[in-house]
Amino acid sequence: MQAQPLEGGFATPATQSAQAFRAVMQAMAMPGTIHALAGARPPAPLSPAAGAVLLTLCDADTGLYLAGDCDTPEVRAWIAFHTGAPLTGPECCAFALGDWAALQPLHRFPPGTPEYPDRSATLIVERARLDTEGAILTGPGIRDSAALSLPGVDAIAINHARFPLGLDFIFTCGDRVAALPRSTEVA
Repeated sequence: MQAQPLEGGFATPATQSAQAFRAVMQAMAMPGTIHALAGARPPAPLSPAAGAVLLTLCDADTGLYLAGDCDTPEVRAWIAFHTGAPLTGPECCAFALGDWAALQPLHRFPPGTPEYPDRSATLIVERARLDTEGAILTGPGIRDSAALSLPGVDAIAINHARFPLGLDFIFTCGDRVAALPRSTEVA
């Protein structure tokens, strides 16, 4: 299957990447909400939502770390063809992709600096389940509170305590996406 890396990108890149970008930004602006995100057909084990996030946010200037089962020759070839994102280690990546267990420990990823907190990593976390129940979220973009099925609530709370430094999270499951910026408090 030599053609596999050439397949699975957006059929209409301008339109689909704009739609995907909007969905990711809405998810980030309104933590605890889940948005549809389709159009990509990445190789297994990546979900369509994770593929769409990669196609939308990664390029030749954004280092990407692949963790655990997401680091396969097929995924590497697909990313190289569709995004050109250089693969890096966790300590210098802009984005990291994997399931929660494979992305541990979180302290390996750049949290930004006091001068440049935006130079932190965003972790794209593949999930088997993504629902609006579970951990209680409060903070910017949330009217009173919201709920989201999150892994590692304690680690996420520690991450929030470092604000304005820290990591941002994008959770993907099937064709759905949710996000958790470091400014969100989790209980």
